[in-house]
Amino acid sequence: MPASALSPDVDPIRVSVLQRRLKAITEEMGLVLLRTSRSPILNEARDFVTGLYNASGQMLEQTEYIPVLAFALQPVCERILTCFGDEIYPGDIFLHNDVFSEGNQNNDVAVFKPIFVDKQLVAWAACKGHQADIGGSVAGGYNPEAREVWQEAFRIPPLKIYEKGQRRDDVWNLIFANIRLKVVEEDITAQIGSCVVGERAVQKLIQRDGLDSFHAHTSALFAATERMVRAEIAVIPNGVYRASSRAFFDGVTDGSTMEIKLTVTVTDERICFDFSGSSPQTPGFVNAPRTATASAVILTFLMLINPEIPHNKGLLQPIQIINPEGSFLNAAYPAATTFGNSLTGPTSDAILRALAQAIPERVSAGWNRMLGVTITGDDPTNEGQRFVDIMFLALKGGSGATFDTDGYDHIGLINCAGGILAQDYEMLELQSPHLLQKHEYLTDSAGAGRQRGGLGVQTEIVLGGDNLTAVVFGDGTEMEARAFGLDGGTAGAHNQLAFEQPDGRQLCPKTKEIIRNLPAGTVYRQSAGGGGGYGSPLERTPEIVLEEVMNGVISPQAARMDYGVACDANQQSIDYGGTGRWRRPGKHA
Repeated sequence: MPASALSPDVDPIRVSVLQRRLKAITEEMGLVLLRTSRSPILNEARDFVTGLYNASGQMLEQTEYIPVLAFALQPVCERILTCFGDEIYPGDIFLHNDVFSEGNQNNDVAVFKPIFVDKQLVAWAACKGHQADIGGSVAGGYNPEAREVWQEAFRIPPLKIYEKGQRRDDVWNLIFANIRLKVVEEDITAQIGSCVVGERAVQKLIQRDGLDSFHAHTSALFAATERMVRAEIAVIPNGVYRASSRAFFDGVTDGSTMEIKLTVTVTDERICFDFSGSSPQTPGFVNAPRTATASAVILTFLMLINPEIPHNKGLLQPIQIINPEGSFLNAAYPAATTFGNSLTGPTSDAILRALAQAIPERVSAGWNRMLGVTITGDDPTNEGQRFVDIMFLALKGGSGATFDTDGYDHIGLINCAGGILAQDYEMLELQSPHLLQKHEYLTDSAGAGRQRGGLGVQTEIVLGGDNLTAVVFGDGTEMEARAFGLDGGTAGAHNQLAFEQPDGRQLCPKTKEIIRNLPAGTVYRQSAGGGGGYGSPLERTPEIVLEEVMNGVISPQAARMDYGVACDANQQSIDYGGTGRWRRPGKHA
């Protein structure tokens, strides 16, 4: 930061130290959640975000353990301030999930704790995590049959659950009387503990440095971050870049599609993402609230710029998002919207396609689309207790390749960008009555290219328990929804899903469907597709192709058809140039 940009009382070294301390606090809050929460959705999959905000609700720092929550807390913090005004006191704690008051998804429940120093509101600590249940008419919260928000969830607008350090038991009991699972109450308690840790750390920081110094250095930090982002945007050539993508099946009308139309305009040091003209909101739950689409934009943009840029108010200043209300990317009240986070896939596809025209060496090819399955039921091995399991293990496909790097295998969805972890095999079987039979990389699932896409996986689980229900939500089974290739690279494999019942009957569900009364012993099989390739497959190094044939990544048939490389995996040799003369790599005539 140039000295001229600083006030006489601001030390550039202390600005840097402050940013790293704030980041460390949000990471410490995350460790608290990982160690104290009960649901595997939080302590294994890490489906949460932690953050700190200033007294006016602006972002000081965040750690997005799942990137789709990049814009999930700041708008809610500002809404709480508007709702409660002067009635915010030390010891207060607020709860929120409502998508029509700046929430991003009903299952993602946020806890906010105001931070006071000398009776003055100075900051906020907050975290948001995906809950195993949130009421509504379907256990687990995903309801492809929903036509309005009340069929999806128990709505929690800005709500005070602690006042001046005392829990409001009547409010607390009202909330959890509408939630099916005890684990949700325990996880909210863990989130409160996370915020207390953030509160204490910020108070200690301000008491050490002084409030005036804290304000001055955070203002300087915001300004420095904004300059960094503007410098990144300035590298993108000025221009107007258009692209589109599609989501498939609204859960109501077979064969329906929803189009995302995107215009990206780069003007010097500012960038605008305009979704005008996208398809209208659907009658089903394939809709997104405004904040979910904003998070999709921000997380995709963050993938294309310097990863060391701090996550604070300054990050957002040069970015404009135009997203008219009434489209399926900004659905109007009282639409069902639970699928909104999953629309990050097609939204990111449009952004990557658009910016590939401007910065082809920075973008990636397409990532595998979301096809999720939630299994609910009663566990006879655990006193008949109800369980909910989002099968994260099975849905994590491959990422797209970049200009100079292969895609990541089994990384998962772009809205998680690798943040969401697969379940531990043993914990899956301990926490549910299921038996894992297969989980392995899927040969030939990656898109071919000079740099290949990431591999997908195939999973096979024998379902156990009573009163089993499977909720299917996603897409990617359509050929058009496969992860796209760039610059001559090919698309990845598509998703597949089937249930084989004990009597041999095969169920191949729609991509948005509830399957009730599944018998124990049903075999659940899912294939998650791979990412798209980048560049012509004929440019891939033959020795690498041979190695991948030997490792089962590519079949000999695909090596010949896609890459033009005839391989003898047994002899570990390649037919160079189709001459019929087989040579070991590295040896020449």
